[in-house]
Amino acid sequence: YALLSSLSELPIRQGIAVTGSVDQQGNVQPVGGVNEKIEGFFDTCRRHGLTGEQGVIVPACNVVNLMLRADVRQAMASGQFHIYPVDSVDEGIEILTGWPAGEPDEEGLYPEDSVHGRVQERLEEIAENLRESEEEEEDGGGGGHGSIGSLEFGP
Repeated sequence: YALLSSLSELPIRQGIAVTGSVDQQGNVQPVGGVNEKIEGFFDTCRRHGLTGEQGVIVPACNVVNLMLRADVRQAMASGQFHIYPVDSVDEGIEILTGWPAGEPDEEGLYPEDSVHGRVQERLEEIAENLRESEEEEEDGGGGGHGSIGSLEFGP
């Protein structure tokens, strides 16, 4: 999620914790200790003050295993704490950013007003900067270092 946030330049909600593992296709997989993880984050949020904006993204397949304490269930019932079950990274990034993840069209392009569209645009910009940097080096310029957008590297 942090990489998608950085590339899309979209901030992620800081009151949401995330647990789960992800496979190479973006499917969220189950994890152990989900009750303890949720309750631990809830306790931290309660100490700092529940605002109704806090919660935990969990693998949807772990929901059947939830056996949360009464105080956590009560906070959820009153809208002060939330559990967000997800099956995919796309579902999670939508919760964290408030933006649609985006679906590719038949040409593999994502809508500009989506997380993936913004990521795609940024990656194309980085690729173009690399191509320009390589061309400068081939033309005798460059001096042994280059940059990618606002990222600089070199000796």
